[in-house]
Amino acid sequence: KQWYQRRVRGGKMWITNCGHANWFFVFTRSDPNPKAPAGKAFTAFVVDADAPGVTVGRKEWNMGQRASDTRGVTFDDVVVPSENVVGEPGGGFKVAMRCFDKTRPTVGAMSLGLARRALDEASKYSIERKTMGKPIFMHQAVSFMLADMAMRYELAKLAVWRSCTDYDEGRRNTYYASIGKLYGAIAANKNASDAVQVFGGNGYNKDYPVEKLMRDAKIFQIYEGTDQIQKLIIAREHMTRFL
Repeated sequence: KQWYQRRVRGGKMWITNCGHANWFFVFTRSDPNPKAPAGKAFTAFVVDADAPGVTVGRKEWNMGQRASDTRGVTFDDVVVPSENVVGEPGGGFKVAMRCFDKTRPTVGAMSLGLARRALDEASKYSIERKTMGKPIFMHQAVSFMLADMAMRYELAKLAVWRSCTDYDEGRRNTYYASIGKLYGAIAANKNASDAVQVFGGNGYNKDYPVEKLMRDAKIFQIYEGTDQIQKLIIAREHMTRFL
C-alpha cells in the first residue's frame, strides 16, 4: 500500500519531555473506516517538533514527578511525508505494541528505584526513632511492615529483570513486561504508603522525604499503560498457553 503525503490534525496530552523534544513519535488513525481492525487502522511516523502546525503546550503542574517536563502537543494540519513513516502504513498498532515491550520494563525499573528508596528511608528512620525505650523497628508491628516492603521490592525486581533479560536475548517479553510494570507500580505505591506510616506524623510533612515518594509513586499505575490494562494483557498472554 503506497503512502502519500498526509496532514495530521489532533492532539495528545501528558507527553514526557515534550518541551525538550526535537521530534515526536506519533501514532494516528490512517484508515477513516471506523470498522477497520486496530491492526490495520493506524500508522506510526516521526514528526519534527519544529514542523509548521506543531504547538507545544505549557508545562503541567502534576501531583508528583514534577521535575518531568510534561506537556500537551497539538497538530494542526501538519504535513507528514512518506519518508517519515515507521514500519508499514497501517501497521502502527504492531509498532506500538513492540515499543511497549521495551518501555514497560524501564518504567518497572523506575518503580523499583522508588520502592527501594521508600524501604531504605523507612529502615533508617526506624533505627533513629525510639519509643518505649527502643528503636521502633524492634516493635513487631513496624518490623512486619519493613518485611512486607522488602518482599515487594525483591519480587518486583525479579519480574522486571526477567522481562529485561528476555528482551535482551531476543525473546518475546510481553507477558513479563506487563507483570514487571504492574507489580513494580504496586510495590512502589505500597512501599511509599508504608514508609509514610513508619514515619508517622513526620511522614506527612514536607521536611521529610517520604511524602514526595508517595506523590511520585502514583503515576507508575497510570502511564505506559494503567494497572488495569496490564491485567488484561497478563490474562490474555496467560490463557494463550491453554487455548
